[in-house]
Amino acid sequence: MKAFVLRSYGSPDALELTEIDRPVPAADEVLVRVRATSVQPYDWHLMRGEPYIARLMGGGPGLRRPKIRILGADIAGRVEAVGRDVTEFRPGDEVYGMPKQGGFAEYACVRAGDLAPKPESLSFVQAAAVPLAACTALLGLRDDGRLQPGQHVLVNGASGGVGTFAVQIAKAFGARVTGVCGTRNVELVRSLGADEVVDYTAENFTRHGRRYDLLLDCAGSRPASACRRALTPQGAHVIVGGPGGRWLQPMGHIISALAASPFTSRRTALTDVVRCTENKRNLTTLTGFIEDGRLTPVIDRIYPFAEIPAAVAYQERGRATGKVVVTV
Repeated sequence: MKAFVLRSYGSPDALELTEIDRPVPAADEVLVRVRATSVQPYDWHLMRGEPYIARLMGGGPGLRRPKIRILGADIAGRVEAVGRDVTEFRPGDEVYGMPKQGGFAEYACVRAGDLAPKPESLSFVQAAAVPLAACTALLGLRDDGRLQPGQHVLVNGASGGVGTFAVQIAKAFGARVTGVCGTRNVELVRSLGADEVVDYTAENFTRHGRRYDLLLDCAGSRPASACRRALTPQGAHVIVGGPGGRWLQPMGHIISALAASPFTSRRTALTDVVRCTENKRNLTTLTGFIEDGRLTPVIDRIYPFAEIPAAVAYQERGRATGKVVVTV
């Protein structure tokens, strides 16, 4: 099979199109013929091994060379084969989910617990845009943010991959939503259901005097101290992303925010979808929102498989609205 293999850290040019053996599913895994995958910041951070401090951490990308050789944490496709302990899927089933690695290939082995039946109303391309970003938004709002109907939520970075899902999911939970984005995406964010949209080029949401019960921070564009100022006394600041950097960021932004949390009534939490063990349940929840029309993926660009390096380079520039998807 064909796959883009990462043999050393570097730019998108380090992704090498290679012919390799088709993987064999373990007992609890499913072999999927990948029809589409998506590209996200998670991929290019692993590709570059940045921030460098992450290489020193347990479970990090690898000190000198990447542990994950085939990137791609979203897939949509058809089941090709199943491991001996898998009973809920069979060859031919259309699925979507989050492999630990391997989406940038024609076939990928995925733990059965990280897959769910593909929403019938979505194409493979649309479905591939959903898993990691939408699960991140769901965890950030429902679990880490403890969102309740009627609360006022601010989504900072509302036009990005996670943010476009977060606006819709918050509305599905009955919240009042304010989205923060740039000028060119104001109408898009409003069309996703935001009750109010703040153009960050014209207004600083931490200084306009309004207070929020939950701030889902996908952009990390304001200091944690300023974000706390925008919260109600018992509000929550949930961190999804932060400013990029080669050495420390976004880890520095996250660590400083969490360190200050015990000294204030406002709660701070970090959403970590990569270590979540309830992916099937979360994907099933998302499928319900999709099938009843409350959740629709926003796709910026679609690339062919051979142009995965170009897709990663575009995503890395940080200008994508919604998701960048690749057909396989």
